[in-house]
Amino acid sequence: MGDATLREILRGKRAHADPVACVEDLPAAVAERQIEGYPHSISQIVSHMNYWMDYEIRRIEGRAVAYPEHAAEGWPASAAPVGKSAWQATVRSFGDLLRKLESLADVEPEILNRQVRGNDAAQEAAVSSVYSVLWQTAAHNSYHVGQIALLRRCLGAWPPRRGGDTW
Repeated sequence: MGDATLREILRGKRAHADPVACVEDLPAAVAERQIEGYPHSISQIVSHMNYWMDYEIRRIEGRAVAYPEHAAEGWPASAAPVGKSAWQATVRSFGDLLRKLESLADVEPEILNRQVRGNDAAQEAAVSSVYSVLWQTAAHNSYHVGQIALLRRCLGAWPPRRGGDTW
């Protein structure tokens, strides 16, 4: 059951670029490059997305997770190069987290409608349904995948090997 449109957005169908295709073929050296005037590299953006996908999955599963005190906590601590093996692990985690979100989007309506509470005092009033949390995460990811596509273009690394809009 679930929501086909939500799954398509999570996996990059129609007007949305495939998030995994946008990063899987990038060498670490390209993923780590920063463009003057832009605050993050592609590897930092993917790490940020991983942080929030993991956060929301744990929250949906009812596990305790503290909301970050500052936005910077959801980003890598430094822009230092991570290297090939760390980048590959980040990309693997990215794919795994997206698959987990996709599987959550394909559950019965009673699960999608289940309420998800914040896990600390600052977020206790932030009650949402599983469905709402998944849509918010999909929108967050779509925003950042657009940044990745733009950065890839600026770095001369677009389109991805598996294709992407070029117009």
